Amino acid sequence: MTELMLQERQGLILERLRRNGRVLAAPLASEFGVSEDTIRRDLRDMAAAGLCERVYGGALPVTKAKTSLKERLNLHIDCKRILASAMAETILPRSVVFFDAGSTNLAIAEALPEALSLTAVTNSPAIAQCLMEKPEVETILIGGTVNRMVGGTVGAQAIMALQDMAPDLCLIGTCGLGEGGELSVYDQEDAAFKRTAVRRSRQVAVAVMAEKIGLNAPFTIARAGQYHRLVVEAHIEPSRLSAIRESGCEIVTAMPQKS
Repeated sequence: MTELMLQERQGLILERLRRNGRVLAAPLASEFGVSEDTIRRDLRDMAAAGLCERVYGGALPVTKAKTSLKERLNLHIDCKRILASAMAETILPRSVVFFDAGSTNLAIAEALPEALSLTAVTNSPAIAQCLMEKPEVETILIGGTVNRMVGGTVGAQAIMALQDMAPDLCLIGTCGLGEGGELSVYDQEDAAFKRTAVRRSRQVAVAVMAEKIGLNAPFTIARAGQYHRLVVEAHIEPSRLSAIRESGCEIVTAMPQKS
């Protein structure tokens, strides 16, 4: 195997990481006609170079595997504000709304009108703190162990608390929106918690940045037809959302506010 061919192979692995959100050694070995040991060496070398994060059986994109909520708060701020403003306008007064942990949902909490009256449930201490400043919002914080990367409580205790609730609306967070409409995340416990939130809620809505469209993280939390409203940026090609539209989901285009 020449050095050029090695670089080409690792370049293709990186392309699949960006597109699919993860790679597995066995399918890659079959695709490239090399041994699994060769692929594992590639992944070790790429991880050492900071290009990916090694996990059992394969690899994840390093930025997705290790980015904390604190770090995500400083990314794509203007985009999140645009999405948040559009989503906040769809929330009905006097409803019970679950705010899933995440930087976009924190932006939605910040965008709520001061006069909007509702009961808010969240597993995110940051979102709870924000909502406490809203005079007409009653805030319920779900307890449990806080996952630093997720930015909220997950696990058995948090799931048990959700099972006693039936929110009118769930604002779910996601790491990826696949071409078939599936929502997915990188953390297994977070995925289990989110699936419970989706199942317990009467309506489910999600705001998704353009960079997440076409990305499939390892753990699916909802499929097209299981969520009812999708808020996206104005420049997204409608054809990329055809599977979601066909499922009956309402698609809201978030327009930049005029200065």
